Amino acid sequence: MSARSLERAPGVGGRWLLLAVGVVVALLPFLWMLRTALGPAQSILGLSANPLPSSVSFHAFSAVNSAGGFTRAMITGIVVSLVIVALQLLTSIPAAYAFSWLTFRGRDALFGVVLATLLIPPQVVAVPNYVTVSALGFANTRVGLALPFAASAVAIFLLRQYMRTIPPAVLEAARLDGLGTWRTIRKVVVPLTMPAIATVATFSFLMSFNEYLWPLLEARSPDIATPPLALARLNNASGGVPDFAVLSAAALIISLPTLIVFALAQRRLVAGISGSGVDA
Repeated sequence: MSARSLERAPGVGGRWLLLAVGVVVALLPFLWMLRTALGPAQSILGLSANPLPSSVSFHAFSAVNSAGGFTRAMITGIVVSLVIVALQLLTSIPAAYAFSWLTFRGRDALFGVVLATLLIPPQVVAVPNYVTVSALGFANTRVGLALPFAASAVAIFLLRQYMRTIPPAVLEAARLDGLGTWRTIRKVVVPLTMPAIATVATFSFLMSFNEYLWPLLEARSPDIATPPLALARLNNASGGVPDFAVLSAAALIISLPTLIVFALAQRRLVAGISGSGVDA
């Protein structure tokens, strides 16, 4: 081993140690939820709760499965989240292309307005959105759950920053080949922007699937409840002391779709985040 390798060894070991600590900290809540779901009922309340359960039982998972409306809530959450992802991509990709490569009066000012909406907390617009959705006749419907999220300023910003890294010569060659704006977006821009599109789609699914405030206002009927609402109602249905084993099992089940989406899009997600620029 060379002297340079010996000098670098402590630094490499320190980075691996920090990485291992980060992984443990990130996985610990999931491991504890799994331990609680598989352990004896209410064993988590013991002052000397062991990291490993004294016995393993899948009763909590079967209780969640038999809970009225939980499976329906999972299906509703997945479908509504996928619809929101599709709507945001349909609106954000053309908008990002316009802000990146089209020249028109007021473009920068309009883009500034889009960015300014990021400063508005979602709680501020929740009631106006509900009034608007109710006026349109979509209150207490699955359409109403998705409609306020049809466009996303974050998605427009991320896609716009990534599209600006496309060489202008590529778009000029597409123009010389006779491609119009929409064909250029579909055949040139979308394939080159796929890492950023995967990033936007992943974050959009995660945010919409875990949204709690808007479904709490919109979904008055248990038939269109989303997973966070179903989890809250499962907690309230316990009456006295919550059954933490059942709640942990439900939380693990709710986490599965987001974990699967993240695992499938991980490579493109990293490429999209690392490749997005910050040039104006």
